[in-house]
Amino acid sequence: MPADLIHLVRHGEVHNPEGVLYGRIPGYHLSELGHKMADAAAASLAGHPVTALYASPLTRAQESAQPWSQRFALPIVTEDRIIEPTNWFEGKIMKQAIRQPKSWPQLRNPMKPSWGEPFKDVEKRMLAAVSDAWDDAESGEVVMVSHQMPIVMVARSVKGMRLPHDPRKRRCTLSSITTLRREGDHFVEVGYAEPAAALLEHAADFGAV
Repeated sequence: MPADLIHLVRHGEVHNPEGVLYGRIPGYHLSELGHKMADAAAASLAGHPVTALYASPLTRAQESAQPWSQRFALPIVTEDRIIEPTNWFEGKIMKQAIRQPKSWPQLRNPMKPSWGEPFKDVEKRMLAAVSDAWDDAESGEVVMVSHQMPIVMVARSVKGMRLPHDPRKRRCTLSSITTLRREGDHFVEVGYAEPAAALLEHAADFGAV
């Protein structure tokens, strides 16, 4: 039989003293606080029958998956389809970049968006990965460690919401857990939790456009 639940987990805080939009740039590790956040997320599901663990190939996701791997004695399966979207602003500090005229053409169509991978493409690959993980599980609950925008795309999709949105108002904090269940031929959201909420006050979260 397939899985019972799918938990989409965002990574913890990243060490990013320059405050750049790191996107898919390699080498960005969790901060000390980020490791604590990841631990808190994994601890929040202690006692649950977690039977499979997937993570984006990016370092921050792989490191955020480690506490899950240790707690539930599971290997981390790297899933390329749940990676951060491409973004023209990678490596830039957003507050500075959006004031520069050369950046303005990249912001011409926020409905797509024009600055990176289209929302519809992110939705499609994420839902495909979630669906495959659900079907591949023999039973129990599946954890997938991903990134803010991909998780938001899934959450908005399963609720029938428009994919374009204001990035500043995303409901997907660091190390948050968005939980899905399949009902018939579609997924529904059945839970959202912020197990690292007590740590967020001290965290830096430089969101993407």
